[in-house]
Amino acid sequence: MTTLSRILVLTILSIILTLTSCSSNDDGATINEPTSISSATDLNVYLGELEQSHTVPGLAISIVKGNNIVYQESFGYANIQNQIAYTNETINSIASLSKTFVGAAVAKAIEQGYFTLETDINDILPIQLINPKQPEGVIKIKHLVTHTSGLLDNPEVYLAHNYHIIPGEDIATAGAGLLMDEVGIEQRETFTLEEFLANYFVEDGDLYSLDNFADTPPGITWNYSNLATGLTGYIIETATGQSFDDYVKENILHHLQMNASTYDISEINTHEMATRYINEDIPLPVYANDSYPEGSMYTTNDDMGKYLLDMVKGIKGESTVLFSKDSYELLFAPQLAAGTVPQDFAENHGLFWYFQDGKALHGGNSFGISTHMEIDQNGNSGYVLLTNMDASFSGNIQDYIAVKEKVTTAITEFLDAIE
Repeated sequence: MTTLSRILVLTILSIILTLTSCSSNDDGATINEPTSISSATDLNVYLGELEQSHTVPGLAISIVKGNNIVYQESFGYANIQNQIAYTNETINSIASLSKTFVGAAVAKAIEQGYFTLETDINDILPIQLINPKQPEGVIKIKHLVTHTSGLLDNPEVYLAHNYHIIPGEDIATAGAGLLMDEVGIEQRETFTLEEFLANYFVEDGDLYSLDNFADTPPGITWNYSNLATGLTGYIIETATGQSFDDYVKENILHHLQMNASTYDISEINTHEMATRYINEDIPLPVYANDSYPEGSMYTTNDDMGKYLLDMVKGIKGESTVLFSKDSYELLFAPQLAAGTVPQDFAENHGLFWYFQDGKALHGGNSFGISTHMEIDQNGNSGYVLLTNMDASFSGNIQDYIAVKEKVTTAITEFLDAIE
């Protein structure tokens, strides 16, 4: 597999993960489908067996039913080599599941009067951002939150120049070598969000290219865009006068008492984070990304349970913790014309949340991270899955899909049993 092919795997993974998969890993280890889960004890046994039967270093799950967290457990290891257990207090980055926090921040900023979904982004940005292929196109906030802005991730640039190994990490390891040699990631200091985005989207930037833009008017074509999400975070910074991480902390994390969660990696003891693994023999060094709003929330299963519970309440109009009921409704309201989103991905989009088969969902996958969150659109239940398992390299994708499908089936069995 070529380096470029590996890079492209991560970019399109959000689509691939919706496909049907097998249920065995590379070792040929298999585990039966869950069929008789009637209690939390049964679910514990099944998930413990699942964690041991597949290449899953550690995993954590929170489940909400009605207005209560009915299950919250963790399995496996935060660090295999040191035999450190993965617990509900283990810090894990959550990759693109972070985008749901950008959605919540947008809903809050709209409620506070900073902008609307119809606002032209150039009415806020300090420098005009123009799509050179569609110079007359007006990019609005609603286009950013639904991946229809025409602002693209250039795969080679996005990974090699956005991700970076943080200073002080050992780069003589196999994991560091994989990131550096196969993907082109460097060890360096983090650029500010403004510096990185200007370098990518402004014409005199070192990373600027026509490949960063689609030749379609805003609002017409769906292209999943991490960097358009990062730009959304920067727009919130510009509009509010706060850093995006401070804005989220003050307006979302604080109100949900998510005291262990942050976008700021400097607040994390990285030695106590869940180690991210390519496989059980290849741990990765700690890395970060400059476009941090779209993929760098650090949190715990305990904190994500609080977030999940509020989203379940909010989607059915029973929460005002973060904002008004109308703003929760906006967060989860379909924003696109039917057929805009590829059918094999989703039916429609809210503010970064997407909808499929009666669920509001979002996943997250990066090097050594695979996460998923979904809630019933009727607000009956929901769950979140956190793992330090890789699905970015092709040999690991099917394994993660199998794990996620079995987790979903087991949770469904559990929820049906406790009605």
